[in-house]
Amino acid sequence: MSPETVMTQMQAAIELMLKLSGPLLLSGLVVGIVVGIFQAVTQIQEMTLTFVPKILITVLVTMLAFPWMLQTMMDYTANLLQNIPNLAR
Repeated sequence: MSPETVMTQMQAAIELMLKLSGPLLLSGLVVGIVVGIFQAVTQIQEMTLTFVPKILITVLVTMLAFPWMLQTMMDYTANLLQNIPNLAR
């Protein structure tokens, strides 16, 4: 297995990781900014006010995106397993 092949496979794995974690991270970021603006406007500095909405939205986005995430991971794994003979050269 050549170094280029290893780098290509690592790049594909990292791209998949970013693609799968992106929606979760972005939704948490958006909710965090909205809650932060709300806290700044109302001057409420309750720590749990930031965590609970982030957890809820992350769980909701995970539930909604799970079929897509699962299919994406299965496609990547199937492609990787099918290409093992080609990678071993």
